[in-house]
Amino acid sequence: MPEMPEVETVRRTLIPLIKGKTIEKVILWYPKIVATDHEKFLSELPGKKIIDIDRYAKYLLIRLSDNLTIVSHLRMEGKYHLTTSDAPKDKHDHVEFIFTDGTALRYNDVRKFGRMQLILTGTERQTTGIGKLGYEPNSSEFTSEYLVNGLKRKKKNIKNTLLDQSVVAGLGNIYVDEVLWRTKIHPLSQANKIPAEKVIELHDQINQIITEAIKLQGTTVHSFLNANGQVGGFQSKLQVYGHVGEPCPVCGTKFEKIKVNGRGTTFCPHCQVIYK
Repeated sequence: MPEMPEVETVRRTLIPLIKGKTIEKVILWYPKIVATDHEKFLSELPGKKIIDIDRYAKYLLIRLSDNLTIVSHLRMEGKYHLTTSDAPKDKHDHVEFIFTDGTALRYNDVRKFGRMQLILTGTERQTTGIGKLGYEPNSSEFTSEYLVNGLKRKKKNIKNTLLDQSVVAGLGNIYVDEVLWRTKIHPLSQANKIPAEKVIELHDQINQIITEAIKLQGTTVHSFLNANGQVGGFQSKLQVYGHVGEPCPVCGTKFEKIKVNGRGTTFCPHCQVIYK
C-alpha cells in the first residue's frame, strides 16, 4: 500500500501534468471507485478547473474551481497516469478525466480498492476518513510532546498503534518496521510502557525516515509508480523490511519475522527491546 512518501511523490509528479487543466468529461468504467453520488460526480465535474493538489497522510486532495475537492485514496494498487482520450483502455483503468486540451487522466487500480469522494473544499475532516487521523510527521502539530501523550493512552503494541493512524498518520508496514529498528524498539512493546526518552527518539526517527523517503520519491517493493510511471528509490535504503534471515547491520543477529495483527513484521531480536 502506498504510504505517505509514495502519495506525496504522486502529488508532486501529478501537479505539473494536470494543474490548470479544465475537465471536459468524466467516465466511470467501474463506478464503485467513487464512494459519493455517481451522478453528481459525472455531472458536476465537467467545466471545473484543476486548481492544485494537496495531500493529508495517504489521501490526495485534488482542488477544483467552484470550491470542490476530489479526495482520492489509492489504497493498495491505485495509480494515476496521463494519456490521451483516444488511447486504448487498459483493463485496470477504472476512471477517466478527459480535459479540454485532449489529454486525459486515468485512474488504474488492479485490486479496485481505491476510492474517490467529491466534497466541498474544507469539509475533509467532516465528510471523509481524514477526520479520524492523527497528525502527520514533520507537521507543526506532530511534536515529541504530542507523541508522548498520545502513546500514554495506548495499551496495544507499538506496531499496531503506529499502523492504526489515530496517533500519527501516513505510516504503513514498511516504514514502521524501519523506524522501530532504528529506535531499537521491539514491535510487540506495549505502547504506553515505552519510556518517554525512547518516544522522543521515535518521534525524531519518524520525521527523519519520512523526509528521506520523500527525497528519494518513495519505496517500490511491488508495484508503486509515480504519475510519470517511474519507480521510487528508497527501497535500496531499507535496512529491515524484506531482509528476514539476513544479519542485522548493527549486531549481526539474523532478522526474524513474525505476524503482528496479520502484518508481516521484521525485527532484530537482539537490538530491539520489548517494553511491557
